[in-house]
Amino acid sequence: MKLDGLKAVRFSFADQHGVLRGKTLAVSEAKAAMERGVGFPGTLILKDTSHRTVFAAFTPGAGLGMAQFESAADVFMFADPATFRVLPWTPDTGWVLCNLRFGDGRPVPFDTRSILRNANDTLKQAGCEMVCGLEIEFHVFRITDPRLKPEDAGQPGSPPGVELLTTGYQLLTEHRYDLVDPLMQILERDLSALGLPLRSFELEFGPSQVEVTLAPMPALAAADAMVLFRSAVKQIARRHGYHATFMCRPKLPNVMSSGWHLHQSLQKSGRNAFADEKEDLSELGKQWLAGLLAHARAASALCTPTINGYKRYRPYSLAPDRVVWGKENRGALLRVVGGPGNAAARIENRIGEPAANPYLYIASQVHSGLDGMSRKLALDPSADTPYEAKAEMLPKSLSEALEYLKQDTVLADGFGKTFIDYYCRIKEAEIARFNSEVSEWEHREYFDLF
Repeated sequence: MKLDGLKAVRFSFADQHGVLRGKTLAVSEAKAAMERGVGFPGTLILKDTSHRTVFAAFTPGAGLGMAQFESAADVFMFADPATFRVLPWTPDTGWVLCNLRFGDGRPVPFDTRSILRNANDTLKQAGCEMVCGLEIEFHVFRITDPRLKPEDAGQPGSPPGVELLTTGYQLLTEHRYDLVDPLMQILERDLSALGLPLRSFELEFGPSQVEVTLAPMPALAAADAMVLFRSAVKQIARRHGYHATFMCRPKLPNVMSSGWHLHQSLQKSGRNAFADEKEDLSELGKQWLAGLLAHARAASALCTPTINGYKRYRPYSLAPDRVVWGKENRGALLRVVGGPGNAAARIENRIGEPAANPYLYIASQVHSGLDGMSRKLALDPSADTPYEAKAEMLPKSLSEALEYLKQDTVLADGFGKTFIDYYCRIKEAEIARFNSEVSEWEHREYFDLF
């Protein structure tokens, strides 16, 4: 880490939701902090998406049966020097990603980055390394009202008022892309300066919707890139008067859903273990694919972790609605890309939403695929008409997905039952808050009728 010329360093970690949190230290303190760690209240790991603490932190065991979290005791960030960057939009500030440990040095079982690293270690025992390519859809708007009045504060506060950059429904048209190009040039400049392996900037189908793709990377590097990408895009856009959101389906007229498509393959002895001279996938690839199918409904709670994300699973929408795979078929949950003799053969999982915690999303694929390999699961035929196939349906809600996750012994073993119980508790708190709110739909449906 070269700290010359810097004034501060941000020490960050990806929380349970994949949102970066942390502290900014004066550069004079940064070197020592690399060795001793940076403390923060452990309650940050116990919060839902409204930043409310879900667990009873000031009771014995903190509601988790873990004394380390009692009374909001400190947890410590330990920097991974390999992740160090200088932030191009604030060039006197460094940034480094951290792993989490308790005060006694033990790893925190809810550190999602460590969860993926552990999954990768299990995969390496099978002689394989996972490679991931990212396709990330999101929306960008111009801010018309930042809504920063005191009455806009809350938990959560009011989102900004926005207007469109494009009116949409003209996929990949050049003149429409030119409308978003002023912002995309800014993003390309700063994201490239971060060292992110950018491949393409594309105009998506919906109003003010874009897609950015990143080149293939090892699994942990891909997850690190995703959390940095999302946070950087939001910060850069906001500094220039724009609002970028990775929410799956914003409640704005005519706006479309956004997905996060995860391309995946395995490297074995330096070669793509999914490639085959005669088949679309090797035998190993077929087993991996069968494992993804077997655990797709349970894994959806980790790939689509918000209440909002399940509004994307609609038939004939280029989003999946049931557990099927297809050859080069964008309507299927799992799309096999490549073909016989293609060295880039891979599986594209189209289930994810762009708000997913990337460590949990990718780890769910590792544990699911490994189960297919270890049991040598047979692969059902491809679905040429995925929206009409007789197959299990994907969950219709986060509540349903959590029930599948609780029942999945393979994912419980892979992530650890302690983590699954913790994760479900946080998500159930979000669902309970959602169910307690009187929605606009309810008011419109019943207020006049009854």
